[in-house]
Amino acid sequence: MKILTIALQKEGQPIPASYELIEAAKSLGGDIMTAFLSDSDNGAADLATRGGGQVLTVTHESLKLFNDEVYCKVLKALIEKHTPDVILGPASFYGKSLMGRLAAVCGGAMVSDATGLAMDGDKLTATRPSYGGSVISQVVATGGAFFATVRGKMYAEAKDGAGEVVAETVDAAAFEAKMTVTERKVESAGAVNLTEADIIVAGGRGMKGPENLPLVADLAAAMGGAVGASRAIVDAGWAPYSQQVGQTGKTVNPKLYVAVGISGAIQHLVGMRSSQTIVAINRDKDAPIFNVANYGIVGDAMEIVPALTAKFKAELGN
Repeated sequence: MKILTIALQKEGQPIPASYELIEAAKSLGGDIMTAFLSDSDNGAADLATRGGGQVLTVTHESLKLFNDEVYCKVLKALIEKHTPDVILGPASFYGKSLMGRLAAVCGGAMVSDATGLAMDGDKLTATRPSYGGSVISQVVATGGAFFATVRGKMYAEAKDGAGEVVAETVDAAAFEAKMTVTERKVESAGAVNLTEADIIVAGGRGMKGPENLPLVADLAAAMGGAVGASRAIVDAGWAPYSQQVGQTGKTVNPKLYVAVGISGAIQHLVGMRSSQTIVAINRDKDAPIFNVANYGIVGDAMEIVPALTAKFKAELGN
């Protein structure tokens, strides 16, 4: 089986999800190839030394900024030349935009937002959430090219492995598009990005109401972390969807995850159980969250969280 991973880049360097895709490909076995499109091949060598196999590079000025039309044309040419059986991309905003278009033009089957990939005999099976996370589906590749976007943080980043950089050329027409991307702007909200945070403090229905959620934010600020939320309080309108952690929200992998008033439903655990250290604060000693927590505090969050915040502010000065 031949597997092609698509390494999207930012400012000429592979994004972290690129290495997660390589690790996902390693778990399946087979021959690994990695496509790297940019205005230079400076980031390709690192992909090769971390297990990217044949790193197929295409360099052109039009590839500096993401344009799904141009990227799709170039990748289609690479797929037609190298005929991979499986094509993996990140389940990010750009990744989903690209992979849907690519699967369509290549006539392949696609599964989006996969949380796991595995071989069942000679068949590839992808696990993904359906119906708002209430159903976990098993999607089986039955033949032809199979495209999948893989949710971030489900696999560790590949650290080492064999590989080589191979410069590829494609027809000049591939770089022509109806739309031209001239600039990339990023809004700076001044907050820690949830998916990149080393520390996350997440609140759940045990916070009793939206008026108490500033306690969670205060603790996160004191620890230098990001704020997360359970689906229950997002659905209730207490917190924005951008903070949701879980099967239908963001998958995170911080060094420390503090779950405040979160019971620990399976949909939430899927999004954070790979955290290096989990601390649970809940007044219910039988809450499922304690089954995955490294440390547990049984008690009233309204009393415990302010005390922790004061302690961290005194120790860290945040």
